[in-house]
Amino acid sequence: MAKCYVTGKGTTFGNARSHALNATRRTWKVNLQTVRIIDEDGNVKKVKVSARALKKGTLTRA
Repeated sequence: MAKCYVTGKGTTFGNARSHALNATRRTWKVNLQTVRIIDEDGNVKKVKVSARALKKGTLTRA
């Protein structure tokens, strides 16, 4: 499964509960965006980053 390059966030799993408390399995997908970054070696590469990590500005975009 895809994970965020910065935070390591991925898909989480749980139950969808109806009004009668019936449980069915469901997933919550992380909002991943593919961006080009400059890594610590100065190379440009494409990685998947969550939208929240992009808003933080911790990456150097290429």
